[in-house]
Amino acid sequence: MKTIDRNDFPLLASYTVNEKPLVYLDNAATTQKPLQVLKAEEDYYKTSNANPLRGFYNLGIAATESYEMARHTVASFLHAKDNEIIFTRNTTESINLVMYSYALQVLKPGDEILISILEHHSNLIPWQLAAKYTGATLRYLYTDSEGILSEEEINQKLTDKTKLVAITHVSNVLGVMTPVEAIIERAHEKGAVVLLDLAQSIAHTPIDVKKWNVDFAVFSGHKIYGPMGIGVLYGKYELLNTMPPFLTGGEMISSVHEDSVEFAEVPQRFEAGTQNAAGAIGLASALSYVSEIGYEQIIQTEVDLMQYLMDGIKQIPEVTIYGPADAKLHHGVLSFQVKDVHPHDVATILNEDGIAIRAGHHCAQPLMEFLRLHATNRVSISFYNTKEEIDFFLNSIKQVRRWLGYGSQTSIYTNH
Repeated sequence: MKTIDRNDFPLLASYTVNEKPLVYLDNAATTQKPLQVLKAEEDYYKTSNANPLRGFYNLGIAATESYEMARHTVASFLHAKDNEIIFTRNTTESINLVMYSYALQVLKPGDEILISILEHHSNLIPWQLAAKYTGATLRYLYTDSEGILSEEEINQKLTDKTKLVAITHVSNVLGVMTPVEAIIERAHEKGAVVLLDLAQSIAHTPIDVKKWNVDFAVFSGHKIYGPMGIGVLYGKYELLNTMPPFLTGGEMISSVHEDSVEFAEVPQRFEAGTQNAAGAIGLASALSYVSEIGYEQIIQTEVDLMQYLMDGIKQIPEVTIYGPADAKLHHGVLSFQVKDVHPHDVATILNEDGIAIRAGHHCAQPLMEFLRLHATNRVSISFYNTKEEIDFFLNSIKQVRRWLGYGSQTSIYTNH
């Protein structure tokens, strides 16, 4: 097992704001990249750069082997088969691929698509369109005030009409984890197919697509210490093999004639054009890096940090926390508001101290409407964050209202 080492992340050591060190607490938006990932991408371009699958010369063969080895690493990480892994640009493209190549082929009027009110727009808008295009009905699973889905809600909404369930594993706003194994089991009993959005969970908890028996699963590399511009779609081979291509062009064909085409086998069928080989290799390096640290160490470190953060922020009367009261249920994400201060102002003020947090609706406007909120601030942590950084954040958040002329605040935070 590898020990957690902040020195692996060069940006954290070098970036400053107003001559203050960066406190990066926006990991749900994107994670920083370790040296190992940066080096993997650099090495590819220095030693193996050629167009994968196209060249029968040594360099082309080396590029293809590196690209396919990256696919194998991703498959192993998810407990999948190599031919069940498709490289895309990101989670959003992966979901759209399933919508266009699967959902539009099978849905019809009277069918139902089931999603949750927790969804990021990337796992919501495609299903709005799928319902519009096919005549199917889009239905929502609603949570309690903390974001928890009940068994009663799942059993009531998942019916014989349900043909597809698309649900997040972890909410990017509240950090809550949905009961995916129970949802998948129930969906399969009703003959429905399940797509699982892993974008917010994959950096925080182990994933086993075979154990869960999920049909599709998606994530973005940049959410788990990998490069931007590389994403993954996992799909059961028997489903992928029935689906037409999402994009057409080079590399996704077996043969082409003037008036006909025969498509390639899965997964090449869904990887048209020149692929982001360096990104795939960088992603494989990131997954290996996470595996070396181990999820047990990651989970323990992040739970301790979240507990420390929540204990501190609860001491500030002007701050309201959203989501569960139990720190263990937040999975790296904590949303909050400061009384009488717009979240954009909070984020701007904290930036003066070099603290990076998120502000807005977090691409989850239906959830905000459900919670009767316009926007929140969001702190999202990683294993490379420290209690000292959280102390600095807490000290800064206590000064926000004073910046805006609301008078004296609670006393400066001290360690507890």
